Amino acid sequence: MTAKRRNILAFAVVSVLILILFVADILFGSVSLSAADIWAAITGRADSAGDPTAYDTVRSIVTKFRLPKAAVALVAGAALSASGLQMQTLFRNPLAGPFVLGISSGASLGVALFLLGLPLLGTGAGGEIVRNLGMVGSAWVGSALIFLIIMAVSVRIKDIMVILILGMMIGSAATAFIEILQYFSPEGALKSFVVWSMASVGGVTAGQLGILLPVCGVGLLLSVLLIKPLNMLLLGENYARTMGLNVGITRGVIFLSTTLLAGTVTAFCGPVGFIGIAVPHVARMIFAEADHRVLMPATILLGAAVMLFCDIISQMPGHDIVLPVNTITAMLGIPVVVLVIVRNRKIF
Repeated sequence: MTAKRRNILAFAVVSVLILILFVADILFGSVSLSAADIWAAITGRADSAGDPTAYDTVRSIVTKFRLPKAAVALVAGAALSASGLQMQTLFRNPLAGPFVLGISSGASLGVALFLLGLPLLGTGAGGEIVRNLGMVGSAWVGSALIFLIIMAVSVRIKDIMVILILGMMIGSAATAFIEILQYFSPEGALKSFVVWSMASVGGVTAGQLGILLPVCGVGLLLSVLLIKPLNMLLLGENYARTMGLNVGITRGVIFLSTTLLAGTVTAFCGPVGFIGIAVPHVARMIFAEADHRVLMPATILLGAAVMLFCDIISQMPGHDIVLPVNTITAMLGIPVVVLVIVRNRKIF
């Protein structure tokens, strides 16, 4: 089988897997629902659901919670994975990612300043629209500042390990400042932030979804438009310049895309770790490609599938327990990161 046919088959399998996982994410939950009930709720056919009261209940569960939750999981997984691939290519670092380099920590710090800092100053967050825009705006600013620092350092320091250590130190500093804010925060604000920090794709409201989907859509579109420049950067910035690439502009677009993707997902879903660093490597293993024309769409699709799977597992099907989704992403992502380190260092 040729590489092209193998890739087509792999894309088809992943696409079908996403569809299956999306349906499963709607099916599973604390309340057991049948496929017929869900189909009736989505299509609006109350007659096929039998009892009108039961139909209204099922329709409310499906349209107000499970369908938006599945959509958020799909978009969040795609967004974090695409941002991770861009960062790995830009820094030429297989361990780069929003979580490892402190980008997610910067977004978390921004959200903490908004949710915890404003109450300390005696200022409320305002209505829902102001709150939503404030959260995502704060996350953008926080992630952008950290990303700018890392980019500035990477221009002068070429040692990959130094950049990684710096990213982790900045992330730790952001976490320390967040803990200080938590210590002095009033109970109501602290509870709101702790719930957010557990990371979940199920708490996104309709108003937040109206911001998350279009912003991540723009970020993913930029990721696709960056495919050719990213391929040039694979061979180094000097080579890219000789091919006519404006490296400064390309860095700026990658910066914008990553900030929109990682910042927005972190603002509304919490600090979800390891998706951004692990999924691009899984895509490379499955598709055996370094070409971003294959790797970028593969990473986006696999990220969506992995996040849907993690959300299903976090629901603990058959139980009334809901785990923080970042605990599942960590358990799945850490073995991939360890494997990458072992292979790169040729330990075995």
